[in-house]
Amino acid sequence: MAKRAKKKRGFKGVLLILLLALLAAGWLAWRHYTVFIAQPMHGLRDGQQISVGKGSALPQLLRKLRAAGVDRGFDVEWQLLARQLGAAGKLQVGDYALKNGMTPGELLRNIRDGKVVSYRFTLIDGWNIRDLRKALGKAEPLKHTIDAMSDAQLMAALGHPGQHPEGRFLPETYQYTVGGSDIDVLKQGYAAMDKALAAAWSSRAQDLPLKTPEEALIMASIVEKESGVADDRPKVAGVFLNRLTKGMRLETDPTVIYGMGAAYAGNIRKKDLQTDTPYNTYLRSGLPPTPISMPGKAALQAATHPAGGDALYFVASGDGSGSSLFASTYEQHRANVRAYLARYRAGQAKGPLTGTSTSTGDADSTATPAPAGAAKP
Repeated sequence: MAKRAKKKRGFKGVLLILLLALLAAGWLAWRHYTVFIAQPMHGLRDGQQISVGKGSALPQLLRKLRAAGVDRGFDVEWQLLARQLGAAGKLQVGDYALKNGMTPGELLRNIRDGKVVSYRFTLIDGWNIRDLRKALGKAEPLKHTIDAMSDAQLMAALGHPGQHPEGRFLPETYQYTVGGSDIDVLKQGYAAMDKALAAAWSSRAQDLPLKTPEEALIMASIVEKESGVADDRPKVAGVFLNRLTKGMRLETDPTVIYGMGAAYAGNIRKKDLQTDTPYNTYLRSGLPPTPISMPGKAALQAATHPAGGDALYFVASGDGSGSSLFASTYEQHRANVRAYLARYRAGQAKGPLTGTSTSTGDADSTATPAPAGAAKP
């Protein structure tokens, strides 16, 4: 009996030791796990990203993390944490930032919640549709789908068949994520322009010689191209709207340049001003048939809220500020043009001669950079 009792006590002792060992191992494992979830991952640099593809599971994610230099945690700890956070089986597709100091839990929560890296595309004020297409074609990682589309096909793909694309996209910065396409960006730009134009039109000044929001968009596109500084936008709009009211031609270079298309080589010559196109506002009255650029919100506001006064002409000051000189009579305007030309010939003028009706008898349209007009009132 004594021998049997001794063996029983020995067996219990072994069990106790095993139990203590298991408890110690469990405690160590738990401590390792708590340290794993609380401490930042090693081996990360700001700017790194990890991509989660369609159908990816946690093992694939872990392999990419190890390849990126993350050595924190055992695979089983990652699996346990993913289940704890509800991320297991819920890895959302996209690119995710790996930041210095990031914890495993922070990363898994981001992937669970789809907090993907977003990319930006900025549409610049005054771009035309050719500029916009070119910029979209270079944007990465944007998916390119419109390269082979005509303008008509592009607008149909956007849900606006038969509409001209010029001026339809608001100059702003738009965000997209991996897998996003150029069409997605253009839809954002179209909706933003629609909203901005509606807001400008609904609050427009009284007695404008503009009948529709479309005409306001066309006017804003011209103002955008003719304004060198912000303060001049309402004044420039005032000049063009005054001319429309009086039945005068707009006589503005940017419309001629737009009508020249690829033939424009950086300078307008007398023969260009005398070549008829639907956009030659020296030869045709009224507004051109479409916008000539993508106007920003400030240009939209200027076109619908022009400065007061009776100015009918303007010309670049040439002093490097980008501002213009405005005149209500042709005689005043000629004096402003002569002052610019004198400065130009003395090598002191900064910037091209632009404005309305600037090619007077004093201006040589074959020698002056980008002269703006030829016709007299």
